[in-house]
Amino acid sequence: MENISPTVLNVFDEARLLGEHTDLIIRANDREFQVHKIILCGCSPYFRVLFSANWTRIPEHFYDIPGLSRNIMSLIIQYAYTASVLITEENVLELLVAADQFLVSGLVDACCQFLESRLRPENCVGIRMFTEDFHSCSKLCRKAKLYILQHFEEVLQVSEEFLELSLEQLEEIIEKDELNVKQEELVFEAVLHWIDYAPESRRKHITMLLPKVRMGLMTSDYFINNVKSNALVMENEACTPLIINAMKALFEFDMDLHGPISLELIHQLTRPRLPSAILLAIGGWSNGNPSNVIEAYDAKADRWVSVTLEDERPRAYHGTAVLDEFVYCVGGYDSVEYFNSVRKLNLITQTWHEVAPMYERRCYVSVAALDGFIYAIGGFDGHGRLKSAERYDPDTNQWTLTASMNERRSDASATSLHGRVYICGGFTGTECLFSAESFNPDTNQWTLVAPMRSRRSGVGVIAYGDLVYAVGGFDGANRLRTAETYNPQTNIWCDIASMYNPRSNFGIEVVDDQLFAVGGFNGLSTTSDVECYDEKTNEWFDANEMAIFRSALSCCIISGLPNMAQYAAQRDTVQIQDESDSE
Repeated sequence: MENISPTVLNVFDEARLLGEHTDLIIRANDREFQVHKIILCGCSPYFRVLFSANWTRIPEHFYDIPGLSRNIMSLIIQYAYTASVLITEENVLELLVAADQFLVSGLVDACCQFLESRLRPENCVGIRMFTEDFHSCSKLCRKAKLYILQHFEEVLQVSEEFLELSLEQLEEIIEKDELNVKQEELVFEAVLHWIDYAPESRRKHITMLLPKVRMGLMTSDYFINNVKSNALVMENEACTPLIINAMKALFEFDMDLHGPISLELIHQLTRPRLPSAILLAIGGWSNGNPSNVIEAYDAKADRWVSVTLEDERPRAYHGTAVLDEFVYCVGGYDSVEYFNSVRKLNLITQTWHEVAPMYERRCYVSVAALDGFIYAIGGFDGHGRLKSAERYDPDTNQWTLTASMNERRSDASATSLHGRVYICGGFTGTECLFSAESFNPDTNQWTLVAPMRSRRSGVGVIAYGDLVYAVGGFDGANRLRTAETYNPQTNIWCDIASMYNPRSNFGIEVVDDQLFAVGGFNGLSTTSDVECYDEKTNEWFDANEMAIFRSALSCCIISGLPNMAQYAAQRDTVQIQDESDSE
């Protein structure tokens, strides 16, 4: 069909509607359709075989299609003539079944794309079950399965069809490393919820499902009070060895009666799930030179993993942003050149590509993403500090200059929150700045907001919750441990708890609802240490440090990828590393 020009198809479609030159009739649910045999044969191998066979006693110019509504038959024919049809939530499932039956591959793909674009926590289980028996929908089925894993907590809250999963389907979900849950306790609650839907027939399945729950990741209090003492677990003798082994893993002791627990079983019970989001630390300044190192932080395992690619170029004092499955590295410096270049990393294929360069060379640049665009703001071009800003559109691969800031600033930091871009602090060439500005893309205007309480150059700025955080930096005399938050609703800055270590020119991001400060310069040297902040407790905590000391790096968050495991710690080695760390 793709080899027939649209003009020819339009002529045939007009002839069909007028009943001209048609050579057969198709009947569906008592409605007759006059069609051209050649058009339907070109659209579907099914029709090609049907029209060439002589197995029917009905005359060759007349074919009855049983079990199909007249509306769906009309849409199939319309697609055959126009390669286009209106797909709606009301007709998509019936249309997909018919398209699969008649081997109309283009229409099958269109229906699958429609359903994929509408995957939601409330319908993803239904789409997964519906497509499982359709070989032609295998890609959509995989997407639905991945969606369930990534949105499991939301699915539990709103999906009625979750309770209709078969035992095998539920096992397949909860055994996966990719299952996205904040606490393993939720997996056990999901099992109980599923059993309670049909307790008489399902209560026996606790012995099949409990081993899939990683009980060694639970808190000991929850395990004792909710798992070990659960009525279903207690009444089923086959659960007893599972509970004993979980207690060994949780409390690190052996029960002489049952013998020691194997390392393999400990690993099965305590194997961390894969993270739904991973922090990337890209480039920077290390050992007196720009670096090309990329490390990925797996918060579930508290591990850094090197994911550096061979063709990555050294870059420091740059910015990064993530759009879809791409990481963009913007501007920066390699000890020789101040860059206006921008490179993007395809996170799925793990390949780098050059995109359109910026108007200005920008080292010490501030970068933020908002509404599918990337903003590159301020910086240093090798001659002076900049107040200009520009915006990148990935759809057109073009940069566009926006309004300039009110102040020149390099070594600032930017983020986006509630439809605005915020930039804070920086260096004018003569002084470190208190000031902060917000950009409204609708009016293309920068507005000065309340100044920070401290001067901060080399500051880390990030949106966290409903606030803008400004962390660390250099005030012209000292590297800072302090941090403060800006509330756009009140236009007020407030101090929060200080970091353990002073730092400037570090990476900053939010992952797993915690703010991470990564590496930087502490006033004496670059550092590899990492700490994280919890807004609920207003406390900082140590996290595992990077493999290399570096400052002038940039951090970003990747999520929702089909290949997240490539950026995570190897699950087969995490437990062994944990044991060696404790020796």
